[in-house]
Amino acid sequence: MNLTLAEKILLAHTDKEEISAGEFVLADVDLCLGNDITAPIAIKEFEELAPERRRLFDRRKIVLVPDHFTPNKDIKSAQQCKLMREFAKKYGIENYFEIGRMGIEHALLPELGFIKPGDLVIGADSHTCTYGALGAFSTGVGSTDLSFAFATGKCWFKVPETIRFIYYGQLRKWVGGKDIILYTIGDIGVSGCLYKAMEFSGEAIEGLGMDERFTICNMAIEAGGKCGMIEADEVTYRYIKQSKGGKEIKGIERWKADKGARYSEVREYDVSKLKPLVACPHLPSNVKPAEELADVRLDQVVIGSCTNGRLSDLRISAEILKGKKVHPDLRLIIIPATQRIYLEALREGLIEVFIEANAVVSTPTCGPCLGGHMGVLAEGEKVLATTNRNFKGRMGHPESEIYLASPAVAAASAIKGRIAIPEEV
Repeated sequence: MNLTLAEKILLAHTDKEEISAGEFVLADVDLCLGNDITAPIAIKEFEELAPERRRLFDRRKIVLVPDHFTPNKDIKSAQQCKLMREFAKKYGIENYFEIGRMGIEHALLPELGFIKPGDLVIGADSHTCTYGALGAFSTGVGSTDLSFAFATGKCWFKVPETIRFIYYGQLRKWVGGKDIILYTIGDIGVSGCLYKAMEFSGEAIEGLGMDERFTICNMAIEAGGKCGMIEADEVTYRYIKQSKGGKEIKGIERWKADKGARYSEVREYDVSKLKPLVACPHLPSNVKPAEELADVRLDQVVIGSCTNGRLSDLRISAEILKGKKVHPDLRLIIIPATQRIYLEALREGLIEVFIEANAVVSTPTCGPCLGGHMGVLAEGEKVLATTNRNFKGRMGHPESEIYLASPAVAAASAIKGRIAIPEEV
């Protein structure tokens, strides 16, 4: 029986001897994640269980991160976070990350070493698929599924078919993981991988660092994918070692798809001619070359989110912004994805570059990505963001427009006041 990476991980978390795409399985999970929007619903469901069933399956395997509306933007968001905080204290959940020691969940968990290859991870947030960059099967679930997992350590899955994506060629300067995934979504559409595992491979993927790989897997859900996955390699293991404070990690299996594994489809791309791309309103699949959109004037640029708020993203942005100023008709908001990233950016002088360029730097938060706070759009405004979704009304007023791009395009656009490519500045 030759299995894909997704099938192999799911099988290992069941008591079954074999598995095939399309069947339903009850699997043991290695980690459960909730945030300040989704966890309170799960908590309320959990507290309604019969007293004898109101026990966590493993308090060490539950992680709670208040990141969407934090620091609390209003009374309702404060109540949500209070509920999480009290639940964590009541049941002894040590992995509750209060502001000041937190970050955007999908940057924080890998950074702290919670994820390893072969893990089965669920989170009540659609972008939980980010962790597939570490060779894990990770996917978003509903709050009731999360509540069930709190009590049992299990979750139901339909075993997904897998589409394999192979990328060849050498990427040009200023072209990275965001452009690869935007190009892919533009090719297959927002439902092209509906409930399928997306397995990313090839020499172009092997040449990427972990930050770029996280970006690619993060946006698998924008193609309808159940998960996005990259087989672990030496780049992966170096990252995991670093997340563990440089300690040698023992007992990590080398999870790979079997030779002869059955894929529902295989797609191949030559990325050597790929240019910086932009997803135009109102779908992530509405992709065009950035150089063709120079007439689109902007009111705001956001650099951050679980997609592109990591240190390498901030370094690229600072490289372009250094010694320059944000266009006077535009607001530039920069959000480091975690406290650790924020601190390292400060040590490297990146924060100084941003502030001298007249940007605003925020504490880690999802904030404007979901139209929550820290950059909500008014009627008619246009934003270019390094976030992951540009649906109508996603970041504020229904009559605003959202363009998605890489940090390189975002930084250049902030300087020009319109969509621009780095070569222009």
